[in-house]
Amino acid sequence: MDKELTWQNFAKIDMRVGTIVEVNDFPEARKPAYQLKIDFGKEIGVLKTSAQITKRYLKEDLLGKQTIAVINFPKKQIANFMSECLLLGAVNGDEVTIIQPEAKIENGLKVS
Repeated sequence: MDKELTWQNFAKIDMRVGTIVEVNDFPEARKPAYQLKIDFGKEIGVLKTSAQITKRYLKEDLLGKQTIAVINFPKKQIANFMSECLLLGAVNGDEVTIIQPEAKIENGLKVS
């Protein structure tokens, strides 16, 4: 096990619920991925990310799906795309299952 995380460190991670509102192919990525736009509500707005979730999801199946992402990482340049948040998922090799709330809830709610 890695070094334990303190509660103060955990509290710095800003995880929020958002709804995927746009999905595009990302042919410039090194590994198969989509470019996503996720709506985190009025306070935060829409943020972009890329996600290697093409093995498990078709683009049309992702639209309108709620998920959870970390929104306070620094922006990251991936090929010609600027990622603004980190989609959370369970990883099994090269297959990723996105983390979702079990019921439809308000975009922007904090996860803790």
